[in-house]
Amino acid sequence: MKPVVGATPRVVKSEQEWREQLSTDEYAVLREAGTERPFTGEYTDTKTTGVYQCRACGAELFRSDTKFESHCGWPSFYDPADTDAVLLREDTAMGMRRIEVLCKSCHSHLGHVFEGEGYDTPTDQRYCINSISLTLVPES
Repeated sequence: MKPVVGATPRVVKSEQEWREQLSTDEYAVLREAGTERPFTGEYTDTKTTGVYQCRACGAELFRSDTKFESHCGWPSFYDPADTDAVLLREDTAMGMRRIEVLCKSCHSHLGHVFEGEGYDTPTDQRYCINSISLTLVPES
């Protein structure tokens, strides 16, 4: 994964440490910017109230009250839990210009953010996030 210019992660591990901590599929998405197949993730249709954390480092990323039905095949949120929770970086892979979403704490790949798609959300943004990048901690 290419480094984020001007940003130092709070959680720093060697690639070997990440490989030992994460499953093969988790590593492929979180550390190699892969994507899980649409409509296969465990949180795509989840309605549970709680907090979504980074599966790699446990940082709070999104809250269930900003999750919405986008019918795109991945969990969608209209706003991070904290404006500093994520980093955005231009992604020109696959022959298109997209904005990649990374965990600010450990710089793991989460997904992409899109704007102007016409969803009825307060921000007009869709954070399209891989389920495998997240851990849902239900509200108690």
